[in-house]
Amino acid sequence: MHWSSATENWRAVFSPELCKLGVLYMQNLCNAAVPLNFGLLNCEIARHLESRAPRWQERAMTQETQTPESPIALITGASRGLGAALAEVLAAQGYHIIAVAKTTGALEELDDRIKAAGGGATLVPVDVTNDDAMRQICLSIHQRWGKVDLWAHTAVHAPPLSPAGHIATKDWDKTLTVTLRTTGVLIPMVEPLLRASDRGTALFFDDSSWHGDTQGTRKFFGAYAAAKAGQIALARAWAVENAALGEARAPRVIIDTPAPMPTAIRARFFPGEDREALTPCAAEAARIVARLG
Repeated sequence: MHWSSATENWRAVFSPELCKLGVLYMQNLCNAAVPLNFGLLNCEIARHLESRAPRWQERAMTQETQTPESPIALITGASRGLGAALAEVLAAQGYHIIAVAKTTGALEELDDRIKAAGGGATLVPVDVTNDDAMRQICLSIHQRWGKVDLWAHTAVHAPPLSPAGHIATKDWDKTLTVTLRTTGVLIPMVEPLLRASDRGTALFFDDSSWHGDTQGTRKFFGAYAAAKAGQIALARAWAVENAALGEARAPRVIIDTPAPMPTAIRARFFPGEDREALTPCAAEAARIVARLG
């Protein structure tokens, strides 16, 4: 990860000593490799934020300040593809977007598009597999907004296609971590925020690319199919559990299967496919948002 932009943002507001602490803090969130006095950092940050917010925060929170009653949409995996398209459609409908992804540049481009259309977003350049970072993000959301009205989880990993007997261990590990484990870790983190909303909804997405013509599994899709099937099974279990409690007590869980779209993951699985024949991400995002009612 590149820290130059983060360093510049800290330098714009804080002292040189605090800049160093800030960058160390960001590094610690991502790899927990740097020991840090978080109490000191948090106290110093709070002291400075009372007088002025960092430039990134001023930019991100502009629309939220103008419309404090906006519904809150948390999108994990928001930097591109369906996640980014959902962010734009929801922002156009008045949602304040909390966009989480590890690609800072793509998030900033998304923010530019949302802002140009009159919407507002908070950018969170964090790897969703970092449990401590995501836990802190959920705490920060609770402290600032008190709820999440919509959670759209689009983060997945697309491993190389491979025969089942030749899947590399590192590909197994990353696919299961990003696609399956992260979903299981995030549900208990996000659920209290959804419960705090009177219309809390969680959105998950199946992927038809790994299904064969008879809804089986395509050859060479073993790792991706196993992780994705596990993710959807987990979401379905959560949906059934919450339905038994009723919408007044538990968030609604929706599982959608979008039409094939011209995403980077799709291109990795089907190189050479005619992308013009696929459904644009924006069109699918609009359909999905309309489904929310």
